Amino acid sequence: MTTETVTKPATQPQKGILMTDSALAHVLELRAKQGRDLCLRVGVRGGGCSGMSYTMDFEDPSNIRPDDEVYDYDGFQVVSDPKSMLYIYGLVLDYSNALIGGGFKFTNPNASQTCGCGTSFAT
Repeated sequence: MTTETVTKPATQPQKGILMTDSALAHVLELRAKQGRDLCLRVGVRGGGCSGMSYTMDFEDPSNIRPDDEVYDYDGFQVVSDPKSMLYIYGLVLDYSNALIGGGFKFTNPNASQTCGCGTSFAT
Protein backbone atom coordinates (compact mmCIF):
# COMPACT_ATOMS: atom_id res chain seq x y z
CA MET A 1 0.00 0.00 0.00
CA THR A 2 1.39 3.42 -0.89
CA THR A 3 0.49 6.68 0.72
CA GLU A 4 0.64 9.95 -1.10
CA THR A 5 1.78 13.00 0.79
CA VAL A 6 0.41 16.39 -0.03
CA THR A 7 3.04 19.07 0.02
CA LYS A 8 1.89 22.39 1.44
CA PRO A 9 2.64 25.64 -0.40
CA ALA A 10 5.88 27.34 0.68
CA THR A 11 4.14 30.47 1.93
CA GLN A 12 0.69 31.12 3.29
CA PRO A 13 -0.25 34.54 1.80
CA GLN A 14 -2.77 34.36 -1.04
CA LYS A 15 -0.91 34.15 -4.33
CA GLY A 16 -2.02 33.51 -7.87
CA ILE A 17 0.76 30.95 -8.31
CA LEU A 18 1.59 28.84 -5.27
CA MET A 19 4.87 26.98 -5.00
CA THR A 20 5.45 24.12 -2.60
CA ASP A 21 8.62 24.03 -0.55
CA SER A 22 10.03 21.26 -2.76
CA ALA A 23 9.26 23.16 -5.99
CA LEU A 24 10.81 26.34 -4.64
CA ALA A 25 13.93 24.51 -3.45
CA HIS A 26 14.38 22.81 -6.84
CA VAL A 27 13.84 26.03 -8.79
CA LEU A 28 16.36 27.84 -6.59
CA GLU A 29 18.86 25.02 -7.18
CA LEU A 30 18.35 25.27 -10.95
CA ARG A 31 18.71 29.06 -10.82
CA ALA A 32 21.97 28.75 -8.87
CA LYS A 33 23.38 26.65 -11.72
CA GLN A 34 22.62 29.56 -14.08
CA GLY A 35 25.01 31.71 -12.07
CA ARG A 36 22.93 34.88 -12.11
CA ASP A 37 19.84 36.45 -10.56
CA LEU A 38 16.82 35.29 -12.55
CA CYS A 39 13.07 35.17 -12.01
CA LEU A 40 10.75 32.35 -13.05
CA ARG A 41 8.13 33.12 -15.71
CA VAL A 42 5.13 30.78 -15.69
CA GLY A 43 2.44 30.95 -18.35
CA VAL A 44 0.36 29.10 -20.92
CA ARG A 45 0.30 28.77 -24.68
CA GLY A 46 -1.98 27.06 -27.14
CA GLY A 47 -1.12 23.46 -27.95
CA GLY A 48 -0.44 20.20 -26.21
CA CYS A 49 -2.65 17.14 -25.90
CA SER A 50 -5.51 18.96 -24.19
CA GLY A 51 -5.45 22.34 -25.94
CA MET A 52 -3.21 24.45 -23.69
CA SER A 53 0.31 23.85 -22.40
CA TYR A 54 2.12 25.24 -19.39
CA THR A 55 5.29 27.22 -19.99
CA MET A 56 7.99 27.81 -17.43
CA ASP A 57 11.42 29.35 -17.89
CA PHE A 58 13.95 31.58 -16.20
CA GLU A 59 14.34 35.13 -17.39
CA ASP A 60 16.09 38.33 -16.42
CA PRO A 61 14.05 40.43 -13.96
CA SER A 62 14.56 43.44 -16.26
CA ASN A 63 12.06 41.77 -18.64
CA ILE A 64 9.21 42.04 -16.13
CA ARG A 65 6.50 44.18 -17.71
CA PRO A 66 4.33 46.66 -15.79
CA ASP A 67 1.18 44.55 -16.33
CA ASP A 68 2.80 41.26 -15.19
CA GLU A 69 1.68 39.58 -11.99
CA VAL A 70 4.70 39.21 -9.69
CA TYR A 71 4.75 36.93 -6.65
CA ASP A 72 7.61 37.10 -4.19
CA TYR A 73 8.96 34.02 -2.46
CA ASP A 74 11.50 35.37 0.03
CA GLY A 75 13.26 37.42 -2.64
CA PHE A 76 12.69 35.02 -5.55
CA GLN A 77 10.13 36.31 -8.04
CA VAL A 78 7.59 34.22 -9.93
CA VAL A 79 6.08 36.17 -12.83
CA SER A 80 3.14 35.66 -15.18
CA ASP A 81 1.42 37.73 -17.82
CA PRO A 82 -2.23 38.76 -17.28
CA LYS A 83 -3.58 36.58 -20.13
CA SER A 84 -1.97 33.45 -18.68
CA MET A 85 -3.31 34.30 -15.22
CA LEU A 86 -6.85 33.96 -16.57
CA TYR A 87 -6.12 30.25 -17.01
CA ILE A 88 -3.75 29.50 -14.12
CA TYR A 89 -4.80 31.68 -11.18
CA GLY A 90 -4.56 29.45 -8.11
CA LEU A 91 -2.06 27.08 -9.76
CA VAL A 92 0.01 25.00 -7.35
CA LEU A 93 3.47 24.14 -8.63
CA ASP A 94 5.00 21.12 -6.91
CA TYR A 95 8.14 19.07 -7.51
CA SER A 96 8.89 15.42 -6.87
CA ASN A 97 12.23 13.67 -7.27
CA ALA A 98 10.60 10.24 -7.59
CA LEU A 99 12.29 7.97 -10.13
CA ILE A 100 8.98 7.25 -11.82
CA GLY A 101 6.62 10.16 -12.34
CA GLY A 102 9.00 12.71 -10.85
CA GLY A 103 9.46 16.29 -11.95
CA PHE A 104 7.31 19.39 -11.78
CA LYS A 105 3.59 18.89 -11.19
CA PHE A 106 0.93 21.47 -12.04
CA THR A 107 -2.32 21.44 -10.07
CA ASN A 108 -4.63 23.92 -11.75
CA PRO A 109 -8.06 24.60 -10.23
CA ASN A 110 -9.19 26.11 -13.56
CA ALA A 111 -8.51 22.98 -15.63
CA SER A 112 -11.54 20.98 -16.66
CA GLN A 113 -9.35 18.29 -18.19
CA THR A 114 -5.66 17.42 -17.95
CA CYS A 115 -3.48 15.22 -20.08
CA GLY A 116 -1.61 12.19 -18.80
CA CYS A 117 1.67 13.99 -19.49
CA GLY A 118 0.74 16.58 -16.85
CA THR A 119 1.87 19.54 -18.91
CA SER A 120 -1.29 20.33 -20.86
CA PHE A 121 -4.87 21.08 -19.91
CA ALA A 122 -8.26 22.30 -21.10
CA THR A 123 -10.54 24.86 -19.50
